[in-house]
Amino acid sequence: MPVKNANKFQMDVIDVEDFMREPPSGFTVELRGTGYRFIRYDPDSFCVFIDEFDSAKGKVIFQNSPGRSIKVHTLKDYMHVRERLTSKRIVLMASACEHSTAWSKKAQKNAKVLKQYIVILDGSNPVIKWEMERGLDRTISSVAGESYKVKIDLSDLLQRWAGDNFHIVADGRKVKPDWRDAYFCLKYYSDALFDVPHWLGFNKRKFKISYYRKAEEGKQQKS
Repeated sequence: MPVKNANKFQMDVIDVEDFMREPPSGFTVELRGTGYRFIRYDPDSFCVFIDEFDSAKGKVIFQNSPGRSIKVHTLKDYMHVRERLTSKRIVLMASACEHSTAWSKKAQKNAKVLKQYIVILDGSNPVIKWEMERGLDRTISSVAGESYKVKIDLSDLLQRWAGDNFHIVADGRKVKPDWRDAYFCLKYYSDALFDVPHWLGFNKRKFKISYYRKAEEGKQQKS
């Protein structure tokens, strides 16, 4: 598994149940008395953005995870989060969905989920770090003094990782999936009294992390 080689690690994509059965280095899965699984990890090494969810074997909760969103209120808070994201491994959950040929966003959003995966991304990778810093800095400079929400989207990164040969077996056929929900959000709340753009929902930003160098990793091809 790429996570064992810190010098070459860029990203790992692990089936949720495989993750629970054999957690990678840095994670511990505990089965609690009420039947749910509690995932411990070192917050000095990982930034986890995973909501509580139900797996095939019951509820799963990641220790101290804020869910998909992290909130900041000051520039100092923002700089602290920025430093964490670009120096640690970022962990989130993404859905591999059946490809939808429909044009409507609603149809694409409701596409059948085939499998869910835990994605571990090295935020300190030089190119990924550069993309992250550039995206965050452009966002905060464009809305200085205002509240805003920025979505950091990894869907393009996963498409590059999967390439043309990654398929999931569904209903007896091989399916090349589309990736959904591969994101986390930073929400900045200013103390402005008349933050009209925020009230009207205009201060929403998005940028994508798309760099993936296949030669750095032995890409998993298991479905």
